[in-house]
Amino acid sequence: MVWLVRHGQSESNAGAPCALPGESPLTTTGWAQARLVATAMTEQPTMIVTSRYLRARQTAIPATQRFPAAPLTEWPVEEFTYLGSLHGRLMTNEERRPWARAYWTAADPYDVQSPHSESFADMIARADAFVRRVRELPAGFFLVCTHGVFMTAVVWTLSESRSHAVMDMRAFLDFQKSLRIANGSIIRLNPWSRMTVTARDAAVDHLPAHLVTR
Repeated sequence: MVWLVRHGQSESNAGAPCALPGESPLTTTGWAQARLVATAMTEQPTMIVTSRYLRARQTAIPATQRFPAAPLTEWPVEEFTYLGSLHGRLMTNEERRPWARAYWTAADPYDVQSPHSESFADMIARADAFVRRVRELPAGFFLVCTHGVFMTAVVWTLSESRSHAVMDMRAFLDFQKSLRIANGSIIRLNPWSRMTVTARDAAVDHLPAHLVTR
């Protein structure tokens, strides 16, 4: 079994400004969500995987503390980063929203806005590479601490990989809005039978209602 876990609530999720996409740490709520993810596990992970972003690495810490013998590694499962022209500018997510809206309205899957950005096609390629890598893993239990848009891309890739629609950014955005991927939520994959998602929405049954945040 593979658990895709969205990181706990970060300071930028909570409205604080940050200058770089990977530097926002968890809030107190985010740490509580991360601890509950660790508590939800009923066996030691074969491997714990994180992205390079701080909030994902912090989300894995309670799991590594509970299961110190589990190997910890980093994979390219970081969040989709497409507004590289804004890197270094201290801004909130709300302040970035006009640029994000313009990017998705243009809907060019091959647009790279700066050397610090990736294209939508690049992100889909990362998601596809993740799926292929997971399929090659031996049977076991793998915890992957990652990010909401990337999780959506993995599900999208599984849903649309045989269709021309996989590069349709507007369709992807509609698909993303149809999902509910809260902080600390879990999407469970079983790659050793037929690679499917066990639930369309990321599970939050391990989180009390007051800790379900987006």
